Amino acid sequence: MAEPTGPIEVGAALRALRRQADLSQRELARRSGVPKSTLARIEADPGADPRLRTVERLVRAAGGELAVGVRTADQGSTDGEPGTVAVLPPVPHDGRRDEGGRRYPAHLDIREVRTLKDWPGAWWGHWYVPQEQWPVRVPEMTYDLHRGRRDERRVRERARAAVSFRRVTEGVPDGCWRFVAQLPGGELVGELRAHERSEDLLLGEDLGDRREMVLDGVLVAPQLRFLGIGRRLLRLLGEELDQAGIQTVRAVAGIGGVDFLIACGYQLEASRPAVLRFDQRPTPRG
Repeated sequence: MAEPTGPIEVGAALRALRRQADLSQRELARRSGVPKSTLARIEADPGADPRLRTVERLVRAAGGELAVGVRTADQGSTDGEPGTVAVLPPVPHDGRRDEGGRRYPAHLDIREVRTLKDWPGAWWGHWYVPQEQWPVRVPEMTYDLHRGRRDERRVRERARAAVSFRRVTEGVPDGCWRFVAQLPGGELVGELRAHERSEDLLLGEDLGDRREMVLDGVLVAPQLRFLGIGRRLLRLLGEELDQAGIQTVRAVAGIGGVDFLIACGYQLEASRPAVLRFDQRPTPRG
């Protein structure tokens, strides 16, 4: 990692800008509205400590731009040296105010409270409680003070915006389907597998409209669940099946998975055999 540089030489920067713009001190002072004596002092005294607003006026008048940013390594660089300066985006909730008219903390992520579950103060919000049964007025906005939860939420939001979906055909046998969700770096965060199954396939008969798929499973990385990744994988499967003329998909799911599939449009078939389990007990040895 490169060592941090020393203080910015404002005077040298202003002289370079004046040269670029072909401006004298008098002309730059007139354009910026800053007294010429102030400009001369800034340029002459390396220890001068001008106000930020004054420097901004001078820089803009000389055709420059004053920005605050962070140094990032150039893509592909291996020596760890800093590269370009990335300009920092503004605080997204900078215009928001709390009930006391104060700004919310800049380093926190503010979100709207739509239900009691959105408010960390409602620790019991995981159970359904009608709003009228809770007399305390909940805030319009909230945030997480816990650093771990805050970082986790940010990771999830970045993943939600960056995740991409595709069908994988390389190495997949005929009649089998595989779809994946991955992050820009190639990390897999979701996967769906299915296969075509019918008794007519074994007999070599024309299936006609009787083709159907069996959903082998939908997997999503635990830290990224409840972001809609599984739904989008199922939607992608549905689009591909529609093009292939396959109308039916069957699945067997456990607790939790049943509710997920029902929410995605699947229906329970009561006439189907139940899923059972048998664990062989070891025979006692005499």
